Amino acid sequence: MNSLLKDHPASMYVIPGVLLIGIVGAGAYAWYGHANTATARKDVAALQESVSELQEKLETTQEERDRLQDLLRRASDENTAFGKRVEELASSVNFLDKLSKTDRELLQKYSSVYFLSENFVPDPLVPLDDELRARTEGGAMIHGEVLPYLRTMMRSAKADGVPLLILSAYRSFGEQSAVKTGYKVTYGTGTANKFSADQGYSEHQLGSTVDFVTPENPASLSTSFSTSPQYRWLLEHAHEYGFVISYPEDNTHFQFEPWHWRFVGIALATYLHNDTKYFYDLDQREINAYLARIFD
Repeated sequence: MNSLLKDHPASMYVIPGVLLIGIVGAGAYAWYGHANTATARKDVAALQESVSELQEKLETTQEERDRLQDLLRRASDENTAFGKRVEELASSVNFLDKLSKTDRELLQKYSSVYFLSENFVPDPLVPLDDELRARTEGGAMIHGEVLPYLRTMMRSAKADGVPLLILSAYRSFGEQSAVKTGYKVTYGTGTANKFSADQGYSEHQLGSTVDFVTPENPASLSTSFSTSPQYRWLLEHAHEYGFVISYPEDNTHFQFEPWHWRFVGIALATYLHNDTKYFYDLDQREINAYLARIFD
């Protein structure tokens, strides 16, 4: 080594310089690494803080979304409830409007229960189709709202091979009085009272009641009608068109009248048919609940 320094005197300065440079370089590298680590830590800390802030914002956004969804759901529920109330109100208004335009007499329990004024005339009152009548002489009238149901029922019966004809329909107060007087003269008051109503108590004055006969026996009313296929068809299908038998067997008003059928509306007629009940079995208040739907 000494001989090297002696032979190369400049090397005595080079070697320490190299060592110094190495030491400085190592220190600089160490410092640089330390500086980078500190910076990285700061970056990580800043990133973590940003993540935390984003999470807080996200939680706030979710809470706000949930709040808005809840408000929207409540508003939707309120709108639905309001819509239902509007529908109910409209239905009530429609019901009351129909009720106000429907003659309450149409579902009253007449015969020997309620009295019908001598001035009552159904409105509208229209001529009965000739094809539906057993005899065409003279006028025959029916309630105008009842006629479409009656016409459809009779055409359905005919299509099923059991044609029906109408012997009598609407009778005024005066006409019923004349009919009852004639029966009294012919059969006596006691007997007449068993099958004919006094004026003011007849369902025929309503214009919604008819007496049926068959083409084989078109001129008179008879309990033999109960053995006809027409009667059996009526028992099975008349309610589908809104008609019911007024005076079935063992009723407390008149004798059995299989020919006498009254329009009370499909809803009430179907209810009576399905429950094997008769019109006069019901309380008047229960019957009145069907008035607004009589022509539905």
